[in-house]
Amino acid sequence: MGIYRVRPDAQSYGHEIGILLIACSNPFPPGDVGNAWSYNYPVLYETIYDVTIDSLINEGDRSMAPSVVAAAKKLQGMGVKAITSDCGYMLYFQEEVAAALDIPVMLSSLLQLPFIAATLAPSASIGVICANKDRLTPELLSYAYPHPTRTLHVAGLQDAPAFRYAILDEKGELDSDAVEKEVVERAVKLVEEHPEIGAILLECSNLPLYAAAVQRATGRHVFDFLTMIDFVQGAGRRRTYQGGY
Repeated sequence: MGIYRVRPDAQSYGHEIGILLIACSNPFPPGDVGNAWSYNYPVLYETIYDVTIDSLINEGDRSMAPSVVAAAKKLQGMGVKAITSDCGYMLYFQEEVAAALDIPVMLSSLLQLPFIAATLAPSASIGVICANKDRLTPELLSYAYPHPTRTLHVAGLQDAPAFRYAILDEKGELDSDAVEKEVVERAVKLVEEHPEIGAILLECSNLPLYAAAVQRATGRHVFDFLTMIDFVQGAGRRRTYQGGY
């Protein structure tokens, strides 16, 4: 079976992905990044208590970078193979965390934009559905997509009543059917207004559970946090191939 040695910073073993959580009081149903049932492999969570929805999404405050780096280092010390987060706007800290760690870092679903663009025809565009359109600034997008080759069409959920109540206003209760309706409506409207959209990216970590409904309604490929996390996890845990020839 081999020889196993103690990892000094680990309290438990076998976690594939470390997930940095911002301090919030949102419910995390299955399919949400914050729900461990969403994965077919073990994950480990670490909350950063001085990073909040208000400071990150509404204010774009980057002063918490040292706390984010420290939390990521803690997860690395506990043996995870890669680090992600539960908010697309954590992209603010991508460069600092990646520079400080020895494992892959993917703090935002927006990091998939260059890959998505490369898969599409030159005439195609990308639809993005995000938590707060006003805060998804060109500067923030440039951290993930510095050399755009496809046009982005963005729809925000900041004025969607059910989403805002549960996520942005943190009321402690989420009506998933109502939120799904809001997300699908925005996706359909994006595609109707821009039929050249070839794929849709869901920025918010609360949205993967609605990806299937968006795909049914639009017929497009739908990317989100979970497509990114599964992709990186798979690259770090390759299986061998024997038999079947």
